[in-house]
Amino acid sequence: MSADWLGALLSPWVLGLLGLCIGSFLNVVIHRLPQMMERAWKLESAELLGVELPRTPAITLSRPASRCPQCGHQIRWFENIPLLSWLVLRGRCSACKAPIAVRYPLTELSTGVLFALLVWRFGAQPVVLAWCGFVAALIALSGIDWDTTLLPDSLTQPLLWAGLIAAAAGWTVPLSTALGGAVAGYLALWSVYWLFKLTTGKEGMGAGDFKLLAALGAWLGWQMLLPIVLGASLIGAAVGIVMKFSGALREGRYVPFGPFLAGAGLVVLFAGPERVTGWLGWN
Repeated sequence: MSADWLGALLSPWVLGLLGLCIGSFLNVVIHRLPQMMERAWKLESAELLGVELPRTPAITLSRPASRCPQCGHQIRWFENIPLLSWLVLRGRCSACKAPIAVRYPLTELSTGVLFALLVWRFGAQPVVLAWCGFVAALIALSGIDWDTTLLPDSLTQPLLWAGLIAAAAGWTVPLSTALGGAVAGYLALWSVYWLFKLTTGKEGMGAGDFKLLAALGAWLGWQMLLPIVLGASLIGAAVGIVMKFSGALREGRYVPFGPFLAGAGLVVLFAGPERVTGWLGWN
């Protein structure tokens, strides 16, 4: 493939449009994957207990077809065009006029913008597609964790392995740096978890956070772990305080850490290691 064709296919506009479509799919993942997990847990528990559950239709990422949760109206293809359909429908169901959450077009838009920015960050080369997968996984994990305080193994573990494979292929950081990042990322939060639990008797975070930071370390290297954790902690604490005083954070609930880890990872990705270390005065 010539450089001109490669540049055209991996241009910011093409990847931006691809990101809009991927963002639409990520909305489905964020909404349905927790439901699929819950159904699987119930079936496994019922089998262990020897209990029969009422038969319910299986839920996958493709079936059943998307419907309005208020009136059951099946969403037609022209009502499901990323970003554009939400604007044309003015953020409401075409049948019952129930509002469609703004998070759906925001997820599509943010995915498209980030995909386009990856071309600016890495240039029009095939490795940018690997980073698109990295960004898409972080967006899906952030949405699921925010909604459910869960970080599914079905996303964190493939993201971790993909980071190690990308490093082994020479696409990202050296393999030793990626492997060190994966190990150090997991052990860092694992240690904090047990220190907090032994001190207070409470769980301060879930094991999914360990795996997410391990995946970030595999992609970005062990040197970026401390900036990621510091950035995530500062932003997470600020958001938690604002939510607490505004009444958005209910008593006994906590702000999930995963979205802030993912956000800090994206900042490190786009800023680059040299700029990040410069911010911390490490240069």
